[in-house]
Amino acid sequence: MNLNATLLAQIVVFVILWWFTMKFVWPPITKALDDRAKLVASGLAAADKAKLELAGANKRVEEQLAQSRNETAKLLSDAEKRGQAIVDEAKRRAEEEGAKIVAAAKAEADQQAIQAREVLRDQVAVLAVKGAEQILKREVNAGVHADLLTRLKTEL
Repeated sequence: MNLNATLLAQIVVFVILWWFTMKFVWPPITKALDDRAKLVASGLAAADKAKLELAGANKRVEEQLAQSRNETAKLLSDAEKRGQAIVDEAKRRAEEEGAKIVAAAKAEADQQAIQAREVLRDQVAVLAVKGAEQILKREVNAGVHADLLTRLKTEL
């Protein structure tokens, strides 16, 4: 064979192979590459969107944490105030109860002092009658002299 014929045959085979590749092989490859590029682009867009959503979610979480901290601090403050109010109320009640007990004890002491004075008056009256009886050397009738004894009690 001639070198020119071989070269021409190779050119024809190359053109047929080139045409076959361009017609049947190349379109599915370019389609797959385009689909892959679209998929990568959509994946990158989704990743960017997810980053933005993550940043937004992190911001919302931080805001909620700050709000929770503020609410917790407020609740603790309210609880401390309530506890202090309860303590103050208990102190006030204890002071009132103490004052009542002191007043009752004072009233009871006053009552006992009055009773002691009465008993003492009666004893002094009896002693005075006995003393007068001994001085007069005769018996004094307590029933007859009851008015005199009553006046003596009131004077004492």
